[in-house]
Amino acid sequence: MKKIIVACGGAVATSTVAANRVRELCEKNGIAVDVQQCRISELAGRAEQADLLVTTAKVSRDYGVPVVHGIAFISGINLAATEAKILEILGN
Repeated sequence: MKKIIVACGGAVATSTVAANRVRELCEKNGIAVDVQQCRISELAGRAEQADLLVTTAKVSRDYGVPVVHGIAFISGINLAATEAKILEILGN
C-alpha cells in the first residue's frame, strides 16, 4: 500500500478536494493507497512516512520524497498531466 500525503495551507478545503481526487485516481487504476491530509507546515515532520506528497500550494523544500503540485485538482488545468505524473511516481 502506498502512502500519500495531501497538503494545503489549512488542511481543509483544497486538500480535501485534492485528496478525494487522488483516491479516485488510484482506485480507478488499482493502486491501494492510504491518503492523509495535513497543513504544509506539518510536512517536514510527516514526509518521511510517505511515498508521495501532493500539495495545493507551491513548495520549494526537498522533503526526500516526490512532490506533485496538485492545484490541477482544484482548477482543472493540466489535470491529465498531473494524474499521469502521480501514476508514474506510484509505479503504475
